[in-house]
Amino acid sequence: MDKTTTTPVGSSKAFSRLFCVAPMMEWTDRHCRYFHRLLTRRALLYTEMVTTGAIIHGERARLLAFDPAEHPAALQIGGCDPRVLAECARIVEDFGYDEINLNVGCPSDRVQEGQFGACLMGEPEHVGECVHAMKRAVSIPVTVKCRIGIDDQDPEDALDSFTRHVKSAGIAALIVHARKAWLRGLSPRDNRNVPPLDYDRVYRLKAAHPDLEIVLNGGIVSIEDVSAHLARVDGVMMGRAAYQEPWRLLAVDPVLFGDTAPFVSPSHAVTAFISYVEREMSRGVRLHAMTRHILGIFHAVRGARAFRRHLATAAVKPDANANVIAEALAMVVDTHADFTQVAAA
Repeated sequence: MDKTTTTPVGSSKAFSRLFCVAPMMEWTDRHCRYFHRLLTRRALLYTEMVTTGAIIHGERARLLAFDPAEHPAALQIGGCDPRVLAECARIVEDFGYDEINLNVGCPSDRVQEGQFGACLMGEPEHVGECVHAMKRAVSIPVTVKCRIGIDDQDPEDALDSFTRHVKSAGIAALIVHARKAWLRGLSPRDNRNVPPLDYDRVYRLKAAHPDLEIVLNGGIVSIEDVSAHLARVDGVMMGRAAYQEPWRLLAVDPVLFGDTAPFVSPSHAVTAFISYVEREMSRGVRLHAMTRHILGIFHAVRGARAFRRHLATAAVKPDANANVIAEALAMVVDTHADFTQVAAA
């Protein structure tokens, strides 16, 4: 099923967009991505969105740093100035990312004030110019993540026009969240749920552009869902389900790629995470900044609630250390059973 493989210039490994974990603000930080990599070797992992202003003027070492174990990793960028985006793309490539993705889907007020994100759906020609500038600046793939339209746009005409412009600019792939974004009247949270999903619109887009890699995003909650969509598109991106129920990622490699899972059980993955936690704590990272990403790792096993409760209460204490994770693990029963079949459902 591994049908979308790309080898970036300068990369020693090919990677696939067959299955991706979505960029999610305040969630997919480097600690989250490291833990997700323990669950799947093959998924393409995305950063939180980082704005061009933050890259140019911010603390780059903190904003862009990531562990080599996270590869393949893509950085999502927010911005609208082609020249600045090109400069930032070069910086991102120098940091070692495998892909750079332009955000044309976020509807937040802050993003709209900066004139980027979903509001750029109304300026497809300008987005094409942004992509072209980034493409000329780097050798790694440049991709775009968008919606099917905004506000009163007709998704048929709007998405077709948008796709033509970014495709002619040379994008490596188009990731489509199969909902409209309403820039007025809905909060960012409501924009993730209220506009109805229209998977068929994305299927039609793929049929109209068989030579363009299309990745589907939005409302996907299981690996079974992923497998069904892959009959119609090149790849699937999972968001909140991957974060809130990370145990699902254990099925990605065996079910979608025909590989063995890195670990057969959540407990083995959590145990492997402890050494990373110890290393990061020695560098000044607080325990809670890492354990918050593993709260949902256990599903339908005795002690899962106690595991979550202990981490939520003990990991925030000033003197907390990695032993808190081992204590939480001891509260879970049958943690070493093979979990990959459960995760596939």
